[in-house]
Amino acid sequence: MWVHLRIELYKIFRKPRTYLAFAAITALIAVIQIGLFVDGKEYTEFVMADFANSFAVDGKILNGYFICYVILQLLLIHVPLLIALIAADMISGEANMGTLRLLLTKPQSRTAIVTAKFLASVIYTLMLLIWIAILGLFVSMLVFGTDDLFIMKSSYVVIVKESDVFWRYAGAFCFAALAMVTVASLGFFLSFFAENSIGPIVATMSVIIVCTILSTMNIPIFNIIKPYLFTTHMITWKEFFDFKVNDANEAIVGSIQYPEKIIHSSIVLLVHIIGFAGGAILLFRKKDILS
Repeated sequence: MWVHLRIELYKIFRKPRTYLAFAAITALIAVIQIGLFVDGKEYTEFVMADFANSFAVDGKILNGYFICYVILQLLLIHVPLLIALIAADMISGEANMGTLRLLLTKPQSRTAIVTAKFLASVIYTLMLLIWIAILGLFVSMLVFGTDDLFIMKSSYVVIVKESDVFWRYAGAFCFAALAMVTVASLGFFLSFFAENSIGPIVATMSVIIVCTILSTMNIPIFNIIKPYLFTTHMITWKEFFDFKVNDANEAIVGSIQYPEKIIHSSIVLLVHIIGFAGGAILLFRKKDILS
């Protein structure tokens, strides 16, 4: 299976769309960084306008940690499309080229073949997130420096001490990886139902859009299914940046306010990954390959 995994990775990275995804990520992050570098002061003044009369800020709000938080909020909305371009093409692309039947003539089981394809799509997804971490976090830290992290909520501000920030980003990126692997497994599963790449890619994004709308709409009939939608749990990475406070309302360094939310969301996402990947394996083992 490991030989076949290397072959699948070679197939992924010889496609121009793979490098277009990395180029798009690079361009988007660069635009955000340049924009905040040039007009960051005006942006922070606008964001902090409602809180300016409540307290004074002693520190540099516009630092690498803050920039990375902004980047994560924006990019994790668009990254699923870049993931779907590859994951939803893993089987349908082979069927479209007519090489799927030829692939099955190799002396490997169908389970090994489909598992290698799924792992290749997961590796691509993780590499995309690592690239976001390098550009969004480390480059931002290098260019903008570091300081306390100021996060503006709807009615309050969270201030995370500089010494307490980095591990939170490590946790946030790990959770984001779990969320994006869920997207990859969905696209991979849907790729079994078409013989061209466009259908599964569009279907993957359509499912994400519909589920996101259902997750955000505050309608009682939808509240029943919200806890079971993977899109409901994809933004739980933000929980890493909320902490517990003591009786004096002082932040407890190294704490997370609701760690049970992170655990619960991780379990839900893992169940979706296992369900989509397991369903794909079962389908492939029983499917009549005609193309």
